[in-house]
Amino acid sequence: MIELKSSDEIGRMAVTGRFVGELLAELRDAATVGVNLMDLEHQARRRIKDRGAESCYWDYAPSFGRGPFRNVLCLSVNDAVLHGLPHDYVLRDGDLLSIDMAVGIDGWVTDSALSFVVGTPDPADLKLIEATEVALESAIVAAQPGGKLGDISAAIGKVAHDYGYGVNLEFGGHGLGRTMHEAPHIPNNGRARRGMKLEPGLTIAIEPWFCRTTDKIKFDADGWTIRSADGSRTAHSEHTVAITESGPQVLTRRPAA
Repeated sequence: MIELKSSDEIGRMAVTGRFVGELLAELRDAATVGVNLMDLEHQARRRIKDRGAESCYWDYAPSFGRGPFRNVLCLSVNDAVLHGLPHDYVLRDGDLLSIDMAVGIDGWVTDSALSFVVGTPDPADLKLIEATEVALESAIVAAQPGGKLGDISAAIGKVAHDYGYGVNLEFGGHGLGRTMHEAPHIPNNGRARRGMKLEPGLTIAIEPWFCRTTDKIKFDADGWTIRSADGSRTAHSEHTVAITESGPQVLTRRPAA
């Protein structure tokens, strides 16, 4: 079942979204060469607790994964793209890091992710990150009231193909609001003008993610961390977006770098 949110409820989600955006920007700035991933995890735990928020990841136990997730961040490095478990790893010059987080405040959830290079960037990594960011912005533009869900998926797929990347359809965007995962599922490729109608009040997480030289993935032994099947680098961008009468409203925008 899809619950359309009122303007007031979208406003409450926007409060959560501002916090998520600010914290992601803070973590991006903190993630420098020599920083341990667990330092970022504990920094996020403190900030979430101080805000009186709740992590949507803590104790999350979907059909995949090995036991409940006991962290507040997904930290995915280099060939890891989704659901990376924070662990004892010190960031190195040139690492490509993706940070993903979902938080609830007063019962309203938002979800967002970003990717960036720590230290000296490889131009190929910057191109890959750029592709996910361009795809995300293109998908947001396509998320118009009266349009179709396929418009969003098609926008992401077109950007991926224009940049020369394949698209994996096993994981994609999703509805959210009262919980982290609600209907509908939003594939990262599809056909425009197909699928459910985009109604004002629909709130969704749009999240393009690409691997540099494959569209296949594999799981680590931990059951959580998802990597490119061929070891190539990966990137992931995500925002929570509300469909409104006047167009898409991004709820998780981050302060400028």
